[in-house]
Amino acid sequence: MTRDEGYLLDNEQTEAGVRFGALSSLFDPSTFRHLDALGIAPGWRCWEVGAGGRTVPTWLAARVGPEGRVLATDVDVSWMAGHGAPGYEVRRHAVGTDEPPAETFDLVHARLVLVHVSRRQEALQSLVSVLRPGGWLLLEDADPALQPLICPDAYGAEQELANRLRRGFRTLLAERGADLAYGRTLPRLLREAGLSDVEADAYFPVTGPACSVLERATVEQVRGLLVAGGLATDEEIDRHLVNVDSGRLDLATAPMISAWGQRPPAR
Repeated sequence: MTRDEGYLLDNEQTEAGVRFGALSSLFDPSTFRHLDALGIAPGWRCWEVGAGGRTVPTWLAARVGPEGRVLATDVDVSWMAGHGAPGYEVRRHAVGTDEPPAETFDLVHARLVLVHVSRRQEALQSLVSVLRPGGWLLLEDADPALQPLICPDAYGAEQELANRLRRGFRTLLAERGADLAYGRTLPRLLREAGLSDVEADAYFPVTGPACSVLERATVEQVRGLLVAGGLATDEEIDRHLVNVDSGRLDLATAPMISAWGQRPPAR
């Protein structure tokens, strides 16, 4: 990281819960579709990395049943603590820094995690190392550089302001070590890690209520940093939030690249 100030979108801030809810609404259907396609079944052992909220580990626990296991980890587990279900364990863990769990898994999944991790290569190696022979790794990460605009249809002043604030947000991400072109590299990285049957696709909503909720929570969370960095003024941010609440903006997300690969079965 170029600045030692930690993860930009700190889970301890009150806006984090709103963001988790919006991200779940936007991306859970795509994530669950990919997990189902990998054949997740009762008895599987799963590691949900950087879970943040509860929706994905809860869904996994329901799929694997009481005979399976789900380990949900994050650097801050405050949004998951006290909500474990059978087969659903919560543990504090910093991927890429802490040692991986001393067990193996049929499935390891991380969504919108590694793009923010400074030691991305070490993190990926950690995830691959705990796969059982035949186990699957599903990585889903953003690629803001692939589609950098929050308003792709920038036809007026309101959309131009939104895109300018988004450029400021991307500047803050890059200053903290985020790789804004990471998503597109996932298929290659999975192959280089020794996984087979690698495939990938991309998904990003272009407009919808959850996009507006996510944008408001994100801007409110980084407002002070945008102003302190000279990337926006309080007046511009207030005006943008009014525009967001008006429903006139078609707000998109960065593309989320989903890539999956299998550890070769033992011979």
